[in-house]
Amino acid sequence: MRIGFIGLGVMGAPMARHLADAGHEIVTVLNRSPLPTDLKATVVASPAELARMSEIVITMLPDTPDVERVLLGQNGVLEGLSAGKLVIDMSSISPIATAELAAKIREAGAGYLDAPVSGGEVGAKAASLTIMVGGPAAEFERALPIFEKLGRNITLIGEQNGAGQTCKIANQIIVALNIEAVAEALVFAGKAGCDPARVRSALMGGFASSRVLEVHGERMIARSFAPGFRIRLHQKDLNLALESARALGVALPSTAMAQQLMNACSGRPDGAEADHSSLVRALEVLSDHELSKERN
Repeated sequence: MRIGFIGLGVMGAPMARHLADAGHEIVTVLNRSPLPTDLKATVVASPAELARMSEIVITMLPDTPDVERVLLGQNGVLEGLSAGKLVIDMSSISPIATAELAAKIREAGAGYLDAPVSGGEVGAKAASLTIMVGGPAAEFERALPIFEKLGRNITLIGEQNGAGQTCKIANQIIVALNIEAVAEALVFAGKAGCDPARVRSALMGGFASSRVLEVHGERMIARSFAPGFRIRLHQKDLNLALESARALGVALPSTAMAQQLMNACSGRPDGAEADHSSLVRALEVLSDHELSKERN
């Protein structure tokens, strides 16, 4: 089918490529990111034109205002929608804003799914993303063949729009606190005189083992902070968590602490653009100990 894909960034580009490789015709509109040389796609002038040409529209954008602008702004997707089309937002944005966007899209006779993902650039390239979906079951079933080209763990969280975004916020809370825990453990071990690399290797064989310890623990030790998932994007997700928690009357004390550590990292030159594993640098400053690149 003809799929409009908006947002060809670090994750969006490989996702669109998988859909093209599966035989779908991709239509896109260029903004911050150029068209990848290995992606065959039709480039149009506006999201409205893209929506008019496409059966399904997918957005993969950084933040809530970006999605609102693309969907509802001048020459936005909404202007090109008609009955029977389906909008799938795979960005990570506010659950409250998601419900409002869905209502406006449905007024045009189109369907709407919020389907944020987890797995980062690696998962996008490997088509192994976790996809968390909110929206009617019938629309989920319609989109499932597309999701299956992008990910492996695909779950309809609830039939109300915003359920997928709520699940993604929960995911980001868990990931942030795991990164913080791994950073604390490695800085503690390093300052105590142990080789952090050997400590990590030992912990990988026990109950403390995790994907964060495996991947981000190695990044911390190797000082490899080129972005897979940027600090500023995780800050945005934790802001959504804290805003939603205030609205719900839920206490998220550890999430607030992780956010403050990320804030400290963002104060460094290019800190906001570094990988979220660089959260360890805030703890290193507090502990007056930087993990060594050297292995004993």
